Amino acid sequence: MPKVVLYTRQGCHLCQVAATMLARYGLAYESVDVDQDAELRARYDQCVPVVEIDGRERFRGRIDELLLRRLLSASGDVS
Repeated sequence: MPKVVLYTRQGCHLCQVAATMLARYGLAYESVDVDQDAELRARYDQCVPVVEIDGRERFRGRIDELLLRRLLSASGDVS
């Protein structure tokens, strides 16, 4: 199972959409509120949600579902 981090903030509609999609693919993820850390807020302020998979930033804003499936297929996590 890949290590997934979802950088998010309260009240973010796209963050909810991203969380729902990750759950739909059975991915457990760590949710990190960028507003709780000044460095993360500066880095991701206008970009949330940001999805990091196995230490690599893969999505900013919307998740491309086709690319997500390809990434998971390549790692053997989804058929």
